[in-house]
Amino acid sequence: MSDNYESGKVMDRKEHFGCLKVFGIVLVTVIITVLATLWVAKAYIFPSAFKPVTLSGKEEVQLSAKLSRLDQISGIDVSRKIGSPGQADQTPVNTGKAESPVKYSETDAERRISFTQRELNGMIARNPDLARKLSIDLSEDLVSARLLVPVDPDFPVLGGKTIRVHVGLTLAYENSQPVVALKGIKLMGVPIPNAWLGGIKNIDLVDAFGADEGFWKAFAAGIEAVKVGDGRLMVEFKE
Repeated sequence: MSDNYESGKVMDRKEHFGCLKVFGIVLVTVIITVLATLWVAKAYIFPSAFKPVTLSGKEEVQLSAKLSRLDQISGIDVSRKIGSPGQADQTPVNTGKAESPVKYSETDAERRISFTQRELNGMIARNPDLARKLSIDLSEDLVSARLLVPVDPDFPVLGGKTIRVHVGLTLAYENSQPVVALKGIKLMGVPIPNAWLGGIKNIDLVDAFGADEGFWKAFAAGIEAVKVGDGRLMVEFKE
C-alpha cells in the first residue's frame, strides 16, 4: 500500500515538473518572439537616422585638397556642388576678390585620386538631406550603401514609414576595363530576388552595355584603373 502511495507521489512530482518545464519553454519562447519583433520594428520599420561622420580639421584639409584636384581632373566644380562643412545649405557669398589667371597645362598632372571611407561619408555629411539617410562602406572590390527611404503614404501597410535599404555594388578593374556589377539589394534585411531586379545581379554593366554608344562606353573609356580596398577607393583617369 505504501509502495503505491510513494509511486503516486513520484508520478505527481514528475507531472508537476513536466508542466513547469513546458510553461518555462513557452514563456522563454514568447519573450524571445516579443524581443525579436521589437528589434525588427526598431531596425527596419522605425529605423533611427544614421550618425553623420565628423571629420577632424586635418581630414577636412586633406579632403578639400583632393576635391580641388578632382575639380582640375574632371573639369567640374565638384567642391562647390558638395559644399563645405556646415555650409551645405548656404548660398556662396561673393567676397569681391578676383582669382589670379592661371595658364592651363596637363604637364605632370596628377590623374590618380583616392578617398577613404571616412572622407566619402564626410562629403555626404555636408548635405543635410543625405547626412542621416545614407552611409557608405568600402571593402575588397565592394561598395556598400545603407539608405533610409521614405515610403509613399498611399503604399499599403508601410505607407508613410521609413524603411532601411542595403545595396552592394561590385567595383573593380579587370581585362583593361572597369567592372561595375550590382551585388544585390536588401529591403528591411531581406534580399530582393534577382527576377524582381530584372536579372541584373552580378552582371558586369560595362561589359554588357559598353559596346553601345552611351554612358557605359564613355565611362569605361575614361578610366585607367579603379581599386576598392578595405576602407579606401582609388580611381585613375586616362588622358
